[in-house]
Amino acid sequence: MNKGELISAIAASAGLTKADSEKALNAITASISKSLKKGERVGLVGFGSFSVSQRAKRTGRNPQTGKEITIPAKKVVKFKPGADLSL
Repeated sequence: MNKGELISAIAASAGLTKADSEKALNAITASISKSLKKGERVGLVGFGSFSVSQRAKRTGRNPQTGKEITIPAKKVVKFKPGADLSL
């Protein structure tokens, strides 16, 4: 499912227009992104939680040359599914 399909599904499920559904989806993703940039955890009961984790500096290899390279440390977003999000 891509963003357009998700907007259509939200509109059909909630009885909203596609424009209102797109605004709602954009507001949700912006709010989640803003909280994660602050380093906060975002938990959606029944769905899952998003958090920020620090990935340490590590050594890797350039696949074309085989030469060792240093991969810098960085922050990454992690998602942990909730118990109700089972397939």
